[in-house]
Amino acid sequence: MTHLVKDLLKPNPRVYWADLLTTALVAWAAFATCLILPVSVIALPIAAVAAAALYRGLCFLHEISHRAPNALPGFETVWNLLFGYPLLMPSFVYAEVHRNHHQVSTYGTAQDPEYLPFARNSTMTLLFALESPLIPLALLIRFLPLSVIGLLSPGFQKWLVIRASSLTMNLAYHREATPELIRTIRSQSAVILIFWLIFGTLMPLKFFALWLGVSSAISFVNTLRTLGAHAYESTGEPMDREAQLLDSIDTPGAFWTELWAPVGLRYHALHHYLPGIPYHSLPEAWRRLSSQLPAESPGLAHSLRALWRKTRCTSES
Repeated sequence: MTHLVKDLLKPNPRVYWADLLTTALVAWAAFATCLILPVSVIALPIAAVAAAALYRGLCFLHEISHRAPNALPGFETVWNLLFGYPLLMPSFVYAEVHRNHHQVSTYGTAQDPEYLPFARNSTMTLLFALESPLIPLALLIRFLPLSVIGLLSPGFQKWLVIRASSLTMNLAYHREATPELIRTIRSQSAVILIFWLIFGTLMPLKFFALWLGVSSAISFVNTLRTLGAHAYESTGEPMDREAQLLDSIDTPGAFWTELWAPVGLRYHALHHYLPGIPYHSLPEAWRRLSSQLPAESPGLAHSLRALWRKTRCTSES
């Protein structure tokens, strides 16, 4: 079926840059407006706009992980400055890690950083959702005090690279601390520290409260999206592309679906089947292939209910 979409595989730099810069402008303008306004009901919808736009901006990291650097020169660097460093989500925590989620040899196995047997464990599923608003606090600890220790201690820096430098739900996943990766994480951690020290001295306390509230909301929404992205029925054995397709879920939905699954993430099953298609071409690819792909297209609520029913049935059996 790849012949049906072979003309959709090339990313369009103009689309990427226009989308990224517009999203950043809306996100930080709304965030700044919330800082200026007094705390009131009027500020709530503006904060929601800031959260939605910042979330969309963060989701470009998924595209960065699938694009060769020469396909979008400078894009990753600018993304880090606009979203990665301010939100304590630098590209190194995800770009290389995410590739292990797509490999036929590791998807759905104990070596998959983004997969857990949620369909067989209701407690794990519930805890995964409930702890998600606390992730920004963990990021503050990781990239501020722990980074200082890492810069002073090479041994601790190596531990951070192996155990605390990956955006992963599978805590058993450990990175290989190559010299190049250690240098990258060390240098970018230093930039993040400088970035935050400057803002920490210039910004009022309200900045940190707003940052924490918006980041926690983003984390929770992304966690729900993640839980609705797969069936999580792997037995731990490797899955080929078709098996990944059947274990993943498309939720194309109406336009509002783009709010909680932006930048192509609502076409998750199609993405696992053909991970090379850029996000701006996924709607057209889905239109061409939907009649031939054996994947369901429910809404997020339906996917989450189905996952919860499976966990309950497994727990009661």
